[in-house]
Amino acid sequence: MTLKYQAPSVKKAFQILKLISGTNSGLGISELAKSLEMSKSTVHGITSALEELGTITRDPLTKRYTAGLTLLELGKTAYAQFDLKDIARPVMERLMESINESVFLGVLNVEHVTILDIVESRNDLKITSPVGTTMPLFSGAAGKVFLASMEEERVREIIREKGIPKYTENAIIDPDKYLQELARVRKNGYATDYEEYLLGVRAVCSPIEGMRHRRSAIWVAGFKTSLDDDKIRVLIRKVREAARIISRRIEEQPVL
Repeated sequence: MTLKYQAPSVKKAFQILKLISGTNSGLGISELAKSLEMSKSTVHGITSALEELGTITRDPLTKRYTAGLTLLELGKTAYAQFDLKDIARPVMERLMESINESVFLGVLNVEHVTILDIVESRNDLKITSPVGTTMPLFSGAAGKVFLASMEEERVREIIREKGIPKYTENAIIDPDKYLQELARVRKNGYATDYEEYLLGVRAVCSPIEGMRHRRSAIWVAGFKTSLDDDKIRVLIRKVREAARIISRRIEEQPVL
């Protein structure tokens, strides 16, 4: 049997946020307490914490709470991920058609990579993964791109804490050599994976730019048998161009 931690304070805070964000005129402590069947002291404690975080704001005259800027920013960030998928999808589809290999879209999520979308190759034998799948931060080309987007000292700290996993014999596990590899990624605008994460699999990844999006990237992965050195060179050009197109379209979007 699996026991779940209920976190009652978190649930109450979310209930308060949901009520406040659903009204234009705001809500006072008494109204919140009555609607949620909580004591006024509980509501006061939670709203004070939420106000300090900037997720709600209190009108000094009416004493009513409305949604704060932090809540707005979080909402825009979450929405941007769906917006990113819509922007990137046509570019990913055209890229897949031109190279007939699986194309992935992913974001940096704390200290791992989350796949937002995938356009699968038409090949019977192909690389694929369900949307929402998470990969380790040091996973091949995508991991290099996201690590290269961080300050070098932060990367050194992560390496000191976790080390560099040796997924295959081709993995770069020497910290200095890995940092040199990340420097090349920053300079060139793309990363490669020559069977460093999975044996028999190669990949090319390029970062997507855009101030309204979390760190994101597009990459192509395929089997070594179909991705020889000549095709990798073609992929580098095509993946970089796809990333540039998506980045440009992001910047052209109106700011909400």
